[in-house]
Amino acid sequence: MGLIGRTREVVIHAWSWLNYKPVYSDSLGMPNRRAFPEAQAMWVPADDERRLAAYKLLAAYDQNQASELAAVGGDIHARDRREFGDPSMLIDTVMAHVLGREQTITVPGAEHEGDDNGDAEAAMAARVQELLRDWAEAEQLPMRLQQAERKAVSLGDGVYRLAWDPGKNRPTVRVHDPGFYFPVIGEDADGGDYPTRVHFAWELPEDPKRGLKARIRRITYELDWIRPATGSGVDQAGRAVRAPLPGTLPDDAAEGEEPPPPLTRGDFLNPDSGAISRQYAWNDGPSYVTCYLTDATWNLGDIKGPCDVDSLPLDVATFATRGDGEVLDHLDLLIDFLPVVHLPNTVPPAEEHWGQSSLAKVLQVLDELAGTDTDSCRASATTGSPMVGIWGKAATGSNAQEVAPGMVWTLGEGGGMVAVDTSKALAELRNHSHDLQDRTANVARLPAVALGTMDPSKVPSGYALQLSLGPLDALVSSMRLARDHKYALLLKFVQRLFLAGQHPDWAGVQPQPAKLTFGAYTPTDKQAVLEQVTTGVDKVLSRETAIRMLMDAGFPIEDAAQEIERIESRQFEAAKALADATGSTKAVGDFLGLKDLEPDPTPPPVVLPATPADQAATDAQTAADGSPPNAATSTDTPAGQDRGNAR
Repeated sequence: MGLIGRTREVVIHAWSWLNYKPVYSDSLGMPNRRAFPEAQAMWVPADDERRLAAYKLLAAYDQNQASELAAVGGDIHARDRREFGDPSMLIDTVMAHVLGREQTITVPGAEHEGDDNGDAEAAMAARVQELLRDWAEAEQLPMRLQQAERKAVSLGDGVYRLAWDPGKNRPTVRVHDPGFYFPVIGEDADGGDYPTRVHFAWELPEDPKRGLKARIRRITYELDWIRPATGSGVDQAGRAVRAPLPGTLPDDAAEGEEPPPPLTRGDFLNPDSGAISRQYAWNDGPSYVTCYLTDATWNLGDIKGPCDVDSLPLDVATFATRGDGEVLDHLDLLIDFLPVVHLPNTVPPAEEHWGQSSLAKVLQVLDELAGTDTDSCRASATTGSPMVGIWGKAATGSNAQEVAPGMVWTLGEGGGMVAVDTSKALAELRNHSHDLQDRTANVARLPAVALGTMDPSKVPSGYALQLSLGPLDALVSSMRLARDHKYALLLKFVQRLFLAGQHPDWAGVQPQPAKLTFGAYTPTDKQAVLEQVTTGVDKVLSRETAIRMLMDAGFPIEDAAQEIERIESRQFEAAKALADATGSTKAVGDFLGLKDLEPDPTPPPVVLPATPADQAATDAQTAADGSPPNAATSTDTPAGQDRGNAR
């Protein structure tokens, strides 16, 4: 009485669409501590608590365990709820459409290799494309894509981490759960900017058998100025650390002169500024930054005072040692980029870093659908085993509560019975379930044809099918837009790691702007596409465009250029027309792809028969020269032969 109650704040953030769930947002607007204890760890930054709790809740929906999480939060009826895998089905469907039927690494310009106007740039693009495709096959990139994309679609974010593996002699790519990913984004920085420091951190449980306490492991990538060279060593406490190497004075150094700082091979010290620069193989000019790697572990009991993942004290950390003996304590990786690629599921809002799960907009509908499925199960139980009411003298016997097939009850005078029919309620629940499924498909922009629930015989025409796929086209276009730059960045990092690792196949290679192209995702009428190509090729469609249409429709064409060569090598009617138009055997051979075709023989000169006037002039010239008439021409020409025969 007399006190003004405090109005609850309404905060809208990247995960506020989960505020309707009591387990996620309590009276203070924070996730439940019992349900999400890892999000409340003392080393987790406050800005990441809601994000980690959201990841766990979304993963529970994907694994049909949302009811278990709600039960931990205090919902006593949650375990009775049915979960039939609708969220998982939606995730798999969206992921399949985003990735398409196939994924292809392409380098612009590679298709012009071997053309008459092809140049060195086209040859380099084709070489890089072939090398990247070989790497993707060795690294099982399609499987990595499936792993990362499922994380991105279900949780909203996925993370790739690349590293050079000396044993495999190639870059390796690994997929991480976004719950382990902690980028350091300053308050003044744009969330869309690439961070300069990234942590991967997680807790390791206590292991009494091995005598290990609860620990925190953190792997850090950081861009910083190039420092003097360091080497592996041991500090006074016996920890493996990195320490600066001693400097070396030149032979002509003056007495008392301090040695210059030791430099990594290839580095250059600017005497004016004291800055150290390095020339990377992929840059035109020198760079002053490099990437440092730190892999450290802390015992939870050794961490005192308030700190988070970015401010853990290094003086009580234990640093890992690489297989070659290098201590991972600010180890210089000799690259000027962070080999980490964050993959958002959607285009992040302005000044935001995180994507949004594909379940975000339909989560409440999925809850309603699970509740309806639960009610349907209960109603089906009463329909199959109906509730029966009995009255009469014999109704109070020992079998009054049992209903079974073949059971006979003898009722006294005035007795009777009635069964409660719940089949109508079950039918209404099923209809409501179908309505909720349609609502889910509409909100998620997944039409029935995309979910595979439409009867193909009910599609009136291909045009109507294309119209129904309009929302899906917009959805996939937006999601692929969020991925285009990320996969181009990943392929750029792969090329740079190959150059940094000095792989022999990449000697003399210049990095190219490669991209990952996703295949078609919508059902296509192959016969209709084939008719379009057959009618339009060489009229309104080039053969390159026609082959691309056939590939998008699902025809088994692996290489467009090779397919065009095969087609042209059998175009004999067109070759005949080309020969009639040009008269060039070489042009016909080039068109048919025949390299060893013999050129046309030189035709014999045409000799016309002499006229009487020409013959008279020849005879006069011969008489003037003193030779007998017709001596030289009597047998040398066809006309001379004819005259000889006449004589």
